[in-house]
Amino acid sequence: MNSKVRVIIFLLCVTGISVFLNGHVLGRYSKYFFQLQDTSPCACEKCLSEDDLNFFNKSVEPFLSANYILSEDTFNWWKRLQNEARNFSTYKTTVDRLFQMFPPGPDVKEPSPDLCRTCAVVGNSRNLKGSHYGPLIDVNDIIMRSYGPVKSKIKANKDLVMLINPAFMRYVHEVWLEKKGKYPSTGFMAFVLALHICDEVHVFGFGADKYRNWSHYWEKLKDSNLKTGPHPGTDEYRIIQKVAEQQKIKFYTGW
Repeated sequence: MNSKVRVIIFLLCVTGISVFLNGHVLGRYSKYFFQLQDTSPCACEKCLSEDDLNFFNKSVEPFLSANYILSEDTFNWWKRLQNEARNFSTYKTTVDRLFQMFPPGPDVKEPSPDLCRTCAVVGNSRNLKGSHYGPLIDVNDIIMRSYGPVKSKIKANKDLVMLINPAFMRYVHEVWLEKKGKYPSTGFMAFVLALHICDEVHVFGFGADKYRNWSHYWEKLKDSNLKTGPHPGTDEYRIIQKVAEQQKIKFYTGW
């Protein structure tokens, strides 16, 4: 992936991960972990590395590949979120078929001292409205944007399709969120993913608006008491704030 090419990544909502069993895939992901090197690991002014955070777990791969073996225990955890009735054998058969159509693993460059991979994680908070963050977002190499309706069919280059690993979702929920909420939001999943695959991370569009309402920026607010549902939104926001206070990321609050 050329560092100069901006990539828009549409992350599915948690129920959208059931596309594994339906044969539909929306998502573009990559596979690698930060490695310590004798020289600076990237060409950014300051490089994010696994030493900067206490939550990294190199045994959990963010991205599904043809060779990855998902445990049945993790499948059952994921299955309960989806209200999925089919069994582990069906899952494995479906994933095997998927990797006959899509690349068996992501083809992405490893960290390099002559490369600075900047990522923008764009949540769907209403505090994006009127923020004028567009140019700051667009300048990044990789852009991960807000939830969109899951379509049954999409037109895309199948060679660019990459799949998120259900084990990574479980890791985010149990390690980062300490099992708070039913499951992580897609925005927070994107945030943790960015920490794993980017040298420099910029975060936009998270949290309640200035009136403490939780709503999407594309919607007209009808219920001022709307909260974050099964997602632990407040906890997610505090974690992002904490990482920003440690100066590991740049967080643009919108207000």
